[in-house]
Amino acid sequence: MTIDDPARPETTEAPPSEPTDATTPTPGKTGTGRAGTWSALRPLVLRLHFYAGVLVAPFLLVAAASGLLYALSFQAEKVIYAHELEVPVGDTTVPLSQQVNIARKVNPNGTVTAVWPGAEPGATTRVLMADPDVPEGTSLAVFVDPYTGEVRGQLPSFGSSGALPLRTWIDGLHADLHLGELGRNYSELAASWLWVIALGGVLLWFGRRRKNRRALLVPERGPKSRRRTLSWHGSVGLWAVTGLVLLSATGLTWSRYAGENIGTVQDGLGGATPKISATLDGAAGSGSEHEGHGAGHPQGGTTAQGPDIGVDEAVEAARAAGIDSPSVSVVLPAEGKGYVVKETDTQFPLQLDSVAVNPADGTVLDRLAFADYPLLAKLTRIGIDTHTGVFLGLFNQLALAALALSLILLILWGYRMWWLRRPGRPVARGAWRKVPVTMLLPLAAVTALVGWFIPLLGLSLLLFLAVDLTLAAVAKVRARTTRTN
Repeated sequence: MTIDDPARPETTEAPPSEPTDATTPTPGKTGTGRAGTWSALRPLVLRLHFYAGVLVAPFLLVAAASGLLYALSFQAEKVIYAHELEVPVGDTTVPLSQQVNIARKVNPNGTVTAVWPGAEPGATTRVLMADPDVPEGTSLAVFVDPYTGEVRGQLPSFGSSGALPLRTWIDGLHADLHLGELGRNYSELAASWLWVIALGGVLLWFGRRRKNRRALLVPERGPKSRRRTLSWHGSVGLWAVTGLVLLSATGLTWSRYAGENIGTVQDGLGGATPKISATLDGAAGSGSEHEGHGAGHPQGGTTAQGPDIGVDEAVEAARAAGIDSPSVSVVLPAEGKGYVVKETDTQFPLQLDSVAVNPADGTVLDRLAFADYPLLAKLTRIGIDTHTGVFLGLFNQLALAALALSLILLILWGYRMWWLRRPGRPVARGAWRKVPVTMLLPLAAVTALVGWFIPLLGLSLLLFLAVDLTLAAVAKVRARTTRTN
């Protein structure tokens, strides 16, 4: 939600074109109890909702539009890169180690780091390589037909979801507008305010007077008017608010500033994501499987590190240890490390277990089950996978697209209401003075704490306050000048 109620001072009676839906209790009524509390808070919530909606909505609009494109990019990839991703199903398959060697011959300058066997019949094997010709943080994926050994193509592949060029570009647009670290501030600002605007809009929508409860959830019909626009804005916002708040929360988990604070709190509560240990006995250093550089030999034999059973045997050893998902990723061993075979099936129920295998003899070095993750680590993983569209597959992507479209419409409806209500102005300044001190002090303390924890929210809130105070000072000067003249 972005912009809600009239952008002008409240009146006790609604204009004829927008009759008041009188019910009890009346939110604006003074007195004690819930009505009195809301009467004091409503002007403050309305003013914050209005300013945040007007000033932050452009950032949210960009995030929503790029998010909509991202949600649709999963299916677009399947069409655009069908030649690389799909092959006719054959009767027999080529050994995985042989597929890796074929990829190496096609690109001798690359270093194999991981292998993704096809998760279903007709899917190609993806051999990932570190290559100096692809952008930093990106692997070169060589797509091999598992039935014939034919190389179907080579494309840059990004992240654990294997985003190909189209989705990678859209993801960069959504995350930072392709401006690097500076651009990340835009998406963090949008995520920082989304939950505030959405929840504030829900409070205002519930606080309106109406004849029946149905009007909460179902938009009004009738001729085009500001009232009907508000009805659509409020009803659709109420349906979307849970998803929007979750998007805001999950988006903040890997943001630049708030993400660091969230990570610190998560680690302090014992919710850090565990890592499997693939370090060989007597090997120096430690770390996760992501440090692999493909030093192992896919067909087995002897390497500079010693004996190597090969990638096929490593997968078989992992299968015997409980890795039973057809969707796996195999990280080849680096110096002092073993193979790591990871389940990558994010459909429900999740199959995300990992096994580290000794390349010398196929013994299991370590096993990490997703069921053993701390609760916070599980929720973080599921939340991020949901935000990135890989949890529950197509259903997840359609839900993301629906939320993004809802947010776009909410913003456009909000600006339309603002335009139709001109030349009105927001609720009168000094709304905070109407809030009782017993409520104002705790509210200020909570606001300060949240502003510190989510820095871009706090800084922009201070900016809103500075602008508001400046406008108030200018208005006073003009009033004095008018009276003098």
